[in-house]
Amino acid sequence: MSASISGSVKIIVVTFFALVAFAANSILCRLALGEEKIDPASFTAIRLASGALVLLLLVISQQPRTFSFWGSWQSSIMLFIYAVCFSFAYVSLDTATGALILFGTVQMTMLLFSYFKGVRLHRIEWSGVVLAFAGLVYLMLPGAQFPGWKGTVLMILSGIAWGFYSLWGRDSVQALKDTAFNFIRTLPFVVILALVFYSQATISIDGAIYAVLSGAIASGVGYAIWYVALAELSTTQSAVVQLFVPVLAALGGVIILDEAVTLRLLIAGTMILGGILFVVLGRYYLAQAKLKR
Repeated sequence: MSASISGSVKIIVVTFFALVAFAANSILCRLALGEEKIDPASFTAIRLASGALVLLLLVISQQPRTFSFWGSWQSSIMLFIYAVCFSFAYVSLDTATGALILFGTVQMTMLLFSYFKGVRLHRIEWSGVVLAFAGLVYLMLPGAQFPGWKGTVLMILSGIAWGFYSLWGRDSVQALKDTAFNFIRTLPFVVILALVFYSQATISIDGAIYAVLSGAIASGVGYAIWYVALAELSTTQSAVVQLFVPVLAALGGVIILDEAVTLRLLIAGTMILGGILFVVLGRYYLAQAKLKR
């Protein structure tokens, strides 16, 4: 019994730190790019490179005499797409809006993936999907508070990539090693990115520090912790807990960056997160109802 409680506490703590890391990435990226302390391509390159270095050192420190490749190219490609779109999107999006679009898209991606894998939705779940989609449409409607098409589309692409990265991460049995080599495999793409945007590179000391913190701690260590959590969480649970990230990011944006939370964002956020929560919990209670029959 005590072992079971200890295991549950461990998963709660691990999951919490992973969610804080996700929110920290949004805040660090916005700190760096919102104040133009670094360009988005350089931020992405430093972020992924520093994450790869720290994770590789952690792997070597655990098993200094053995070396083998883990992770996968498909996960690495999704990681790179997520990171580069994330950075370029945060040039124009504020912290809360970016996190809301990102994790709203992540959950929709995971739900649609389950649907195409044969998991059919009940009318209750479809109602939630419609509500969430309507919230996203409302957020993107033309108006004074519209976050802008470029940043919005880039963050949606980032969310789709992160959704697949999370889905494939559920099969990980060596979280630290898989995360390390996923980061290492992004380095060829990082070099290409740096060369393409070399002429536009602007890097300050503060910008580089934010990128290193985002890559080494919030991304590298944070994603390894997330892989540990994914191994113990159901798809439903992993979907629900990520809904807290936009809330944490919004709080960080208000406290650290002095960003305003608009009425449109509050309404759209309630619709998107409420709709997804409706889908997830609806599926859970429908499953429980079937078991009682």
